[in-house]
Amino acid sequence: MASHLSPIIWFIVFPGFELLDLSGPLCAFNLARDYHETGYDIRIVSVAGGLIQSSSGIKIETTEPSVPKYSDTIVVVGAPNIEIFTDCGDVVALVRRMASQAGRSASVCTGTFLLAAASLLNGRRATTHWRHTAVLQRHYPSLKVEADRIFIRDGAIWTSAGITAGIDLALALIEEDFGIEISKAVARELVVYHRRTGGQSQFSTLLDLEPPPGRIRNVIAYIRLHLQEQLQVERLAEFAGISPRQFARQFVTETGETPARAVERIRCDAALPRIQNTNEPLDQIALRIGFGDLERMRRAFLRVYAQPPQALRRAYRERT
Repeated sequence: MASHLSPIIWFIVFPGFELLDLSGPLCAFNLARDYHETGYDIRIVSVAGGLIQSSSGIKIETTEPSVPKYSDTIVVVGAPNIEIFTDCGDVVALVRRMASQAGRSASVCTGTFLLAAASLLNGRRATTHWRHTAVLQRHYPSLKVEADRIFIRDGAIWTSAGITAGIDLALALIEEDFGIEISKAVARELVVYHRRTGGQSQFSTLLDLEPPPGRIRNVIAYIRLHLQEQLQVERLAEFAGISPRQFARQFVTETGETPARAVERIRCDAALPRIQNTNEPLDQIALRIGFGDLERMRRAFLRVYAQPPQALRRAYRERT
């Protein structure tokens, strides 16, 4: 999407919307406008205008919508209670009408349900908060729901995962409009890592594997410090001070993963920034992170990120 003079970002809200779905992306676009002279015109609209109460009880002043231009983007926010989408025909009609005129349509979190209800996602790839991906796929079987993605672009339609992923989505849209340097500058203002890639997992391995304090948490810290080494169950069990059988059972109970799969995921997390941000040969990364060889790393990346290392490096460089 080429830069245009004063493109309008239309945020569509409704009673019971999630405030963070609005405030995160809104802040990013505001910073791009106020500090980097992008010319964004930002408007918050609802079906009839006026004060709209969010799920947290805070009310937001909105205006009635008007007709977007092709240079404009609509951003549909989500709600923590997806049951409200069963009786929101007026909101769906608004989304459909505005999307038919705008150049891009996007959703944050469960806002994807509204894009789907407006028939904007038929046959397209899409994502939403991981908690609701199964429901989304069941209700809209023509969609290709990808449950473990930060955000997805399919043509002129962008969908993102839960809450903070809306910031990653906004940074990606700013980058498309005004380039990588403006997007990076906005990320610095937000004090966030320059946006996570769309293909990145919604789940942080270290958060997802965070057990309560004790043996297993200490083992995970040990794994991170010894990725280059052989990390069989027997060695990890010895560090934990319990039998291999007891260790494996306790590890799965506290993390939901087998020790071997956890080691693989932590190695992938460690390898990804080196793949994206350096020119280090992939086979050397595989060796130094503990995969042993490139083929093993490739198979692990397909399991964790659904893409091989080469594709992730190439995609990252095309963006930057």
